[in-house]
Amino acid sequence: MPRPTAITLDRSRQMLLIPWDDGHKSEYPLSFLREACPCVECRGGHANMGQAPDVDNLLLTIPLARAKSYAIERLAPVGNYALQPEWTDGHKTGIYTWAYLRDLCPCPECRARAKDQPAYRPLGE
Repeated sequence: MPRPTAITLDRSRQMLLIPWDDGHKSEYPLSFLREACPCVECRGGHANMGQAPDVDNLLLTIPLARAKSYAIERLAPVGNYALQPEWTDGHKTGIYTWAYLRDLCPCPECRARAKDQPAYRPLGE
């Protein structure tokens, strides 16, 4: 599994930027990340945990989500395997593992690769 070589929160662009050790670079709109929060509350219960969200559908919600002005108050590491953002809306229970973040990468290359994957797979596999 690739690992980040750096993590940059670009507040002016409202983006989280992650270059990976395999050479890939991901840019995540903050509104997209907030809508993709992996916590039990946002995923709709424990039965839905471990299922990757429909990233293509989430990408369509970015213009609507931007109206909510999602921003990160604080970004904390969780061990050496994840990030936990504290959002300005008060939400702070989502833990975004490296595998989850890589699965969420909204770039065209990653979205094309995801279309070749099975419809359901546990996150990070």
